[in-house]
Amino acid sequence: MSRRCELTGKGPMTGNNVSHANNKTKRRFLPNLNDVTLQSETLGRGVKLRISAAALRSVDHRGGLDAFLAKAKDIELSDNALKIKKEIAKAQAAQA
Repeated sequence: MSRRCELTGKGPMTGNNVSHANNKTKRRFLPNLNDVTLQSETLGRGVKLRISAAALRSVDHRGGLDAFLAKAKDIELSDNALKIKKEIAKAQAAQA
């Protein structure tokens, strides 16, 4: 399981630990990932995703998973999230 957000593509970053004596050693900054189940109104079911805390706030801000995925760029999404996005688009086209 990779340490990458499925919705935003946010992953580990690198930097330095800096001691009081100004010694520098390499370190990694890992994203705050959470396993969550988001509800899709169009599909009428929950979808399990591993997303960052910032992405969870963005999903709430945009008005839910369906609205977030509609605006999201395909490049940033994981394969699983891209599959869900296409399912939602197909279900919305069938309803209209």
